[in-house]
Amino acid sequence: MAQKILVAQGGGPTAVINQSLVGVVLEARKFADVAAVYGAAHGVRGIVEQDFVDLTQETSANLEAVAQTPAAALGSTRDKPDLKYCQEILKVLKAHEITAFFYIGGNDSSDTARIVAEEARKSGHPLRAIHIPKTIDNDLVGNDHTPGYPSAARFVAQAFMGVNLDNAALKGVYCAVVMGRHAGFLTAASCMARQLPGDGPHLVYLPERNFIVDRFLADVKAAYDKHGRCIVAVSEGVHDDKGEPILAKLAAGGLEKDAHGNVQLSGTGALADLLCEEIKNKLGIKRVRGDTFGYLQRSFVGCVSAVDSQEAREVGERAVQFALRGAGDGSVAIKRVGDYAVDYEKVALESVAAKTRVMDDHFIAPAGNDVTEAFRAYLRPLLGPDMPSIARLRGARVAKIS
Repeated sequence: MAQKILVAQGGGPTAVINQSLVGVVLEARKFADVAAVYGAAHGVRGIVEQDFVDLTQETSANLEAVAQTPAAALGSTRDKPDLKYCQEILKVLKAHEITAFFYIGGNDSSDTARIVAEEARKSGHPLRAIHIPKTIDNDLVGNDHTPGYPSAARFVAQAFMGVNLDNAALKGVYCAVVMGRHAGFLTAASCMARQLPGDGPHLVYLPERNFIVDRFLADVKAAYDKHGRCIVAVSEGVHDDKGEPILAKLAAGGLEKDAHGNVQLSGTGALADLLCEEIKNKLGIKRVRGDTFGYLQRSFVGCVSAVDSQEAREVGERAVQFALRGAGDGSVAIKRVGDYAVDYEKVALESVAAKTRVMDDHFIAPAGNDVTEAFRAYLRPLLGPDMPSIARLRGARVAKIS
């Protein structure tokens, strides 16, 4: 029976999500019984609106060029489908005689694939639904790491390398807020900027630990007194012991909320500004600067991990192999083997869908303001073998003339 395939991209774009897309298309075109490979524009919204492009007609050369290009080539969406929405998706899949559905995305995307797969089974439609992992947050359950994270982590590490050099030249306090509402993996990547003793970031705060403002100020003062400067990396999702976001505690009010009622953490520089004001007002340090990395982390051109790029392609290829060789519905998971290799497994959609992975305790320093060497060892191979190195003047001093 001739097969028709549909692939879509959902959630936040990454530097390597198109590798997975191209992996699906090129691998599917190797199967003689695949009659067409369609792409849905802007994720599941494009499915219900039947806004498809025929990827079967794309040249291999152009697909390879797209694979090297960051962000979602098909366009993405933040729609979070409920049962009714998924039933509409299935209705369209049936109309177009789609027999395999691939959804590249994070937690919510895996849940969408799960619901669509369940509805297809109930209706007797011969559909295989495969979730292909993607997220810079690295928070998918069942994966050693997730495509998109290594490249975003590389960006964070390299950004803090530059910040460290800048801060050493003109000393003061620098505070940067990094993406991560529930999981601190991306913020933790800032630690890879350290190459010599005394390098920043000197403090790293993650949402896996409660954030106490007074303790934070004491940490900053101690680091500043020791080094004459202080660099801080903070996850956007840091919260107090009651789970209230620190942004909400420090802000005077009027905070924007997202479609799910959560305080809007991304796309605003408020947290960095508020923490800097606390440092200035309560520690009396004059030179204090803050930044919010925001969307820069997701699709930064020219800062892609070669390891991430290869694995993102391979999860797309393996997804097609699982689907077209009769392995059934599921999510592709990356498993680490030895030091360092990976294998790809198909895991149940239910084990991934709508669940959130956070950093393991042994990755976080006991004081709660740094990461451990175990985390550095975990992350190091993901960044690729070509991370920049930093040179310093040896500093032979000239004797003063009295």
